[in-house]
Amino acid sequence: MPILESTYKPPFYFKNGFIATVYSGLVRRVSITQERERITLSDGDFLDLDWSFSEEKSNKLVILLHGLEGHGQRPYMTGTSKHFNNNNVDAVCINFRGCSGENNLNYYSYHSGATEDLEAVVQYAISKKGYSEIYLKGISLGANVILKYLGEQDNIPDEVKASIAVSVPCDLYGSCKELHKIKNKPFHDRFLKDLIKHLKQKQELFPEQLRFEDINKIKTLLDFDNVYTSKAHGFKDALDYYTKSSCLQFLPHIKTPTLIINALNDSFLSPECYPIREAKNNSNLYLEMPQYGGHAGFIDKGNIYYNEKRALDFIKTMLKESH
Repeated sequence: MPILESTYKPPFYFKNGFIATVYSGLVRRVSITQERERITLSDGDFLDLDWSFSEEKSNKLVILLHGLEGHGQRPYMTGTSKHFNNNNVDAVCINFRGCSGENNLNYYSYHSGATEDLEAVVQYAISKKGYSEIYLKGISLGANVILKYLGEQDNIPDEVKASIAVSVPCDLYGSCKELHKIKNKPFHDRFLKDLIKHLKQKQELFPEQLRFEDINKIKTLLDFDNVYTSKAHGFKDALDYYTKSSCLQFLPHIKTPTLIINALNDSFLSPECYPIREAKNNSNLYLEMPQYGGHAGFIDKGNIYYNEKRALDFIKTMLKESH
């Protein structure tokens, strides 16, 4: 599809991508009531799902996926949930394995290309919960998972009507290189600190598979993916993981109406993360590149973010056109 013109105009002081990103991650607050449900996966592990509901009974559901080391209570998750709940759509926030406040049971956990758990939740929402209209929305890592899921297989359920992917590292290696630059050091170091904390907990449970000496060698996110992510999930090394898990290669095959919103001042994204050619060549793929927004920092009026409003508007437009 043609590239979409963005109408996003943030308040003046949030035109700075760094400020918008930090404010959205550390300062924003959203009040919402969630109910946690634990489901058992086919490999015996578990997922914790955080549900919130519209006032009237709804057959519509938005499934939300968080970013690296996020969880179901992050404001970018609860903000979308609240906005959709107020518009008669139920919401469920997936906590990736090990991200709900409790270690998952297996040595492997989650990564940018692991789509099996999303597929399990989609099937659960249809067969056990009875939803007939499902929308997917992901931020960052979670957005990459959604786009890969939609593009890697032909049998996406008919109930999945639309998807929205925000601040997507479409090319994981390109994004990795950006995160290792000086401009992103505060973000890089915060991610790494959280990841290593969880990895040390994992090491206590699986001492034969991971040694403390290996953890102590980790100085960068690239090191982390070489030592743990790639090895735990069946890849040769970090580069093999990035190559096979990047959603960019799957975009031409997406048949579900999909909106990608990647800000031009997102310091996490490399030039390859703006899939202009792929969007122009796929009638189901819409790309919007606002000038501002940083990484998931699309601050707007009334504490409802621009990407949250656009997500709902996009879904309504797509459903109207399909009828």
